[in-house]
Amino acid sequence: MRILENYNMKKHSNMKIGGDARKFIEIENKEELPELLKELKSYFIIGNGTNTLLNDKYLDTTFISLKKLNKITDKGEGRINVEAGLDFGKLIKYMGENNLSGLEELAGIPGTVGGLVFMNGGAYGKEIFDCIESVEILDEEKNIKVIPKENLKIDYRKTEIKENHWIIISANFKFENGYKKDLVKEIQTKRENNQPLEMPNLGSTFKNPKGYFAARLIIEAGAQGLKIGGAQMSMKHPNFIVNDGTATFDDVINLIAEVKKMVKEKSGIELEREIIILR
Repeated sequence: MRILENYNMKKHSNMKIGGDARKFIEIENKEELPELLKELKSYFIIGNGTNTLLNDKYLDTTFISLKKLNKITDKGEGRINVEAGLDFGKLIKYMGENNLSGLEELAGIPGTVGGLVFMNGGAYGKEIFDCIESVEILDEEKNIKVIPKENLKIDYRKTEIKENHWIIISANFKFENGYKKDLVKEIQTKRENNQPLEMPNLGSTFKNPKGYFAARLIIEAGAQGLKIGGAQMSMKHPNFIVNDGTATFDDVINLIAEVKKMVKEKSGIELEREIIILR
């Protein structure tokens, strides 16, 4: 493993906001995790930081990166094991190269495989757990276990893994044959046209309330385009907060609070945050 002290985390957040951390540790194999975590009082698993807002002041915690755990192992008959640190885009590429189908709707989602599994990420009616058979995790007792999907509580943008603060090491997927290349192109084009990918952002800020779209509620509340400091509700996608290059942690926090207030006053609906905030 590699250990760095007083390490600046700005480049590890897709929002390009972040202060100095007590430590930053890169794990090189899963066997290093149990003993390491037994020694740590506080830690945070960081992937690509695509949905995590980091405080821009001193971060009194140890960040652990699993990015070097990024192997794909072919198990045959459409089954593969994927380590948590792999960029999700590389899994989509692997599917294309091996004519595997099942998660094309998620093409273009940033982040790691572990990050998407952690929160049951999804898009266009498809969720990553639709193609998962089991997940390899490190539990609260620092034991490595493989848990079948049917033994896990899974919901919209929520998993038992997240609730219990387990660490995802890998996931076992089962795919069908017949990669849908045209669908992937269509989804990626939609993302480029409808999302502010050219600016620092953390993806969808709020979850969609049951029966509603957060983006529509934000528009109806008059909050699209609202700006506080360097943070703004995107004019391209109203549920995205973008950083014009000058945004601070407080700018984003205050903007989230103001948008929630405006939506509540207009519709009576309490928006629930989708992004993770680390103070």
